[in-house]
Amino acid sequence: MRRTTVTAGLAFAAALALTTSTAALPATAAEVPAAPAAAPAVAALAAPDISVTNVQAHLSQFQSIATSNGGNRRSGSAGYTASVNYVKSKLQAAGYTVTEQTCTSCTYSGNNVIAEWPGGAPADQVIMFGAHLDGVSAGPGINDNASGSSVLLENALVLAQQNPGLTKRVRFAWWNGEEQGLQGSKFYVNSLSATQKGYIKGYYNFDMVASTNGGYFINRVTSTTAAPLKAYWDSLGLSPEENVEGQGRSDDYSFQQAGIPTSGYAMGASATKTSAQATKWGGTAGSSYDPCYHRACDTTSNINATGLNRSADGIAYAIWDQAVGGGTPTNDFSVAVSPTSGSVARGASTTATVSTATTSGSAQTVALSATGAPSGVTVSFSPSSVTSGGSSTMTIAASASAATGTYAITVTGTGSATRTATYSVTVTGTGGCAGGQVVGNSGFESGATVWTASSGVITNSASQAAHAGSYKAWLGGYGGSRTQTLSQSLTVPAGCTTYTLSFWLHIDTAETTSTRQYDKLTVAVGGTTLATYSNLNKATGYTQRTFDAAAYAGQTVTLTFTGVEDSSLQTSFVVDDVTLTAS
Repeated sequence: MRRTTVTAGLAFAAALALTTSTAALPATAAEVPAAPAAAPAVAALAAPDISVTNVQAHLSQFQSIATSNGGNRRSGSAGYTASVNYVKSKLQAAGYTVTEQTCTSCTYSGNNVIAEWPGGAPADQVIMFGAHLDGVSAGPGINDNASGSSVLLENALVLAQQNPGLTKRVRFAWWNGEEQGLQGSKFYVNSLSATQKGYIKGYYNFDMVASTNGGYFINRVTSTTAAPLKAYWDSLGLSPEENVEGQGRSDDYSFQQAGIPTSGYAMGASATKTSAQATKWGGTAGSSYDPCYHRACDTTSNINATGLNRSADGIAYAIWDQAVGGGTPTNDFSVAVSPTSGSVARGASTTATVSTATTSGSAQTVALSATGAPSGVTVSFSPSSVTSGGSSTMTIAASASAATGTYAITVTGTGSATRTATYSVTVTGTGGCAGGQVVGNSGFESGATVWTASSGVITNSASQAAHAGSYKAWLGGYGGSRTQTLSQSLTVPAGCTTYTLSFWLHIDTAETTSTRQYDKLTVAVGGTTLATYSNLNKATGYTQRTFDAAAYAGQTVTLTFTGVEDSSLQTSFVVDDVTLTAS
């Protein structure tokens, strides 16, 4: 939002910030409470729920762009250009027709980004949604106005994913030069013919929609154009107010001056929250809506997730109300993979999580499958089908003869619709089994070499005999509260048939109980516990313990022994001759 000289009562509500603190805003970010008795029955509550997590991810990208480009995203800067490229790439990948319009009359040369969902409704029936993409030079401009840009972008992506039948064309815009006087939006409006202006049946603007001490403001709140925005916030019991602070100070004014009906959301900039507003919405009376307005502290820490989420969902309601025609959308879902890429050695496997979400309608069963795997690579899912909202573990396994290289695997979820996500896998290695024993200094005869151990653990003390030789690892035996560890990083070869982890363990104890574990030894590989032993496992002499380690083929993992004693009566866990053999 651009700064202007105004009286104290005319400060623009354009700074809606994303912070984990939601003290200024009641209820949780994802909550959609029932409409109060006096509120209208809003059919568009059936519109898709916009993921605030996805919106926050866009904010993080804008923060990163600013950080990498001199700390800001001001028009004409490298940060602004990178912001344009980020938005444009997301939209093009989603299937939008995207145009960059160079504002030749702007103080700083830069492009507006105009995106229209192709096909469908007549060209003379357009509903337009916009936000300014630029910030000020003082900081990264996350609430002002990456917040508006991000809720708009995620709504555009969800619309593309849902691809509903439209009664009006939906056009999105991200403006250059707002901070220098609404220059980008003014240039766009002036470039339209009278006929083209007449095609636009409404323009909705979103400027600062996550202010940390914000309120709920709507431009021209009593107008017909504002009705869907107000209906949604009314359904949450928010009682929004007129955006007095923002009058004439953001891009809706360019359209208003051309006779195009306008509205929009805002949560406030430098104006002061009143006592009545603090009572109604929470927050601090007597303080500005956005304490970081046009300052260096306008970062991702200057965002209120609750307000951000309510604005994003209100936009979705307005899109569905104005352009989709209302009614309950068909059941639909999304599919995502995390992480989105990984590597696997020949003879080994790796995993990723496939998550699903219900994006409209009711939850449904989604069957999972994959294509694109190269020769010798298999992809499986556990479970193979989920109810939307659930997740599955995807395992990518490479045989010893798998084709090496990088491949795009398409993960497909099939339900009432078909949705996909992409995972990039790199297959490495020459194949075959290198084999052999991979634990260094396995009998501890070289002292602490290779191993990382607590003081005194690796010892040749005669008080406890070694299984072989003179040295062993002795955890515990103090009769007092103590935790000791012994560990080694291991690289497990790929392509072998068997993998056996083995060690010899002797346990003696002064504990007399036969039912209660007081002292414990935990054995773990790669953070996964293989076994736990205690004073109850005491025995004369050593016992060999053996485990299948095939799950770690082709990986570098840490083998860890952790001994824990309580406050009295010793238990000694003596470990020797540790091996991991592949063949």
